[in-house]
Amino acid sequence: MRELIAGLPGQLRWAARCPVPPIPAAVEALVAGMGGSGIAGDIAGVVAAATGGRIGAHKSYGLPGWAPRSAPLVVAASHSGDTEETVSSASAAAEAGLGVAVVSTGGRLTEMATSRGWPVLAIPPGPQPRAAVGYLTGGVLRAAAGAGVIPDPSRDLEEAADVVEALIGGGDGPAVALADDLAAALEGRVTVVYGGYGLGAVAACRWKCQINENGKAPAYWSVLPELDHNEIVGWEASPRLGLDRIGLVTLLDRGDHPRVAVRARLTTELIEDRVAIAGSVESQGDSVLARLFSLMVVGDLVSVSVAERAGMDPMPVEVIGSLKRRLAEEAP
Repeated sequence: MRELIAGLPGQLRWAARCPVPPIPAAVEALVAGMGGSGIAGDIAGVVAAATGGRIGAHKSYGLPGWAPRSAPLVVAASHSGDTEETVSSASAAAEAGLGVAVVSTGGRLTEMATSRGWPVLAIPPGPQPRAAVGYLTGGVLRAAAGAGVIPDPSRDLEEAADVVEALIGGGDGPAVALADDLAAALEGRVTVVYGGYGLGAVAACRWKCQINENGKAPAYWSVLPELDHNEIVGWEASPRLGLDRIGLVTLLDRGDHPRVAVRARLTTELIEDRVAIAGSVESQGDSVLARLFSLMVVGDLVSVSVAERAGMDPMPVEVIGSLKRRLAEEAP
């Protein structure tokens, strides 16, 4: 898995330079995707918001009720092309007469696109979905740009590649050392990740998912400032639980609202006697994409280090495969 993470800069550079077929014009986009593919929709939403555009993320079957009326470009993102929820969304988009673009390595979605004349941005096969985030994110962003929803992201993808490459180094860069330190503080604990609304929240979600899949460990995430209106109180009744079994990491971005930065500091100070504070991570780079991927890559590395410390292989996700097989057996 470390080798796959080290390949992230190359994925981002591929995405910045890959050919893009003609995409139907749209005012906004809706990215349908799940898991390691669906995070691309969350990232695209943050990128769009920074430029005044709108890209939503849909992580279920069908489409949200507002979609037929708003007529977004539906970007169906699935690494395999066979994710049943995303196939369902693409089918619903076709029934509603919406424009559809596919980001995938193949599978049923590509077959549907071929038969219906939808544009396909084919990403390279190989890594597991969660390890193909550069391909998937870049494909989604390039499709959205092709529709006119956002400006061309190529320059920002290149910057993100450079920032991530510098952080990883040759396997001994600053992100690797920081990740190992954080993983040591999180060993044997349930990880909780806090991030600011928007960019930090997407990064925190990615951390949670990677620790689940790579680290084979429970993890959760919450968003500032919302958590200061509820979760901050939730540590009071069982302080030993938080101190003995929880490890908190806070993700910080210079693009956070200034009051969010103050809240992050004060929140940590107020709960540090009830929750073990593992540490914090500050974003690097200029563009939204660079800053976001700088936070995400540390989480990717933490998840692998967590797995290694627990004696787990980060690669297999057998229970997900078992669930898919059982779902197939009960297909209508």
